[in-house]
Amino acid sequence: MEALEVIARMEAMRNDAQREVLMNFFKTGPGEYADGDQFLGLRVPQTRAVARDARDLPLDEVVTLLGSEWHEVRLCGLLIMVDAFERLSRSRLVLDPDAIKRRDEILMMYLEHAECANNWDLVDLSAPKILGGWLLLPTALPDGTVDMNTAYKLRVLDSLADSGNLWRQRMSVVCTWKTTQQGDPSYCLRYAERHLSHPHDLMHKAVGWMLREMGKRVGMELLRQFLERHLHEMSRTTLRYAIEKMTPAERRQWLTAPH
Repeated sequence: MEALEVIARMEAMRNDAQREVLMNFFKTGPGEYADGDQFLGLRVPQTRAVARDARDLPLDEVVTLLGSEWHEVRLCGLLIMVDAFERLSRSRLVLDPDAIKRRDEILMMYLEHAECANNWDLVDLSAPKILGGWLLLPTALPDGTVDMNTAYKLRVLDSLADSGNLWRQRMSVVCTWKTTQQGDPSYCLRYAERHLSHPHDLMHKAVGWMLREMGKRVGMELLRQFLERHLHEMSRTTLRYAIEKMTPAERRQWLTAPH
């Protein structure tokens, strides 16, 4: 299968009624955050099914999908990359030199084409599994030395966080879902703090969501300590998302605390 075949298959599945619903839901109107994005009207399970059938598409063909005008085609490309990265991350391949090289290639391709993931769903369905997965695994980047190379990984995330691009910035936050799931809160804390004053509501939600997951997966006391230090800096949206797993009584305490 080639990229053009994938696109033709997806275009044949076009649903104009669902297309209008999705374009409204994902804010594609003039001046909205996804201004001008185009949809075919496919549901995510439909796109996943196409991606499964095209899972062995070469990366240079996947680039064609990422460059498509169609939102769902770009998602398909990202899902193919996710699948490839996860297959190369199986326990028996974690230290395999060829697998490390290929994971790094996927990661670099993902970063190079980050602007193609230009809506929150595209970021959220790819960044935790590609970028977040890479944070947990050995890498040969940047100089060919295989190690965890944490300092380099932080530079990569810092560049996303400082990019000024909403979608790259969201990547720097939501990728920490994966590291938090493995019991490491450091990435979440670093990038939640970095984005507390971000002006966009989509970042307020992302930061609150990641803090909530950190509290749930690592420890509520760690979340409480973060809130005590930064309550005066965060938006109400971030706070509401962060405290969702607390008891109703404790949620009321945080919401009524001096802010």
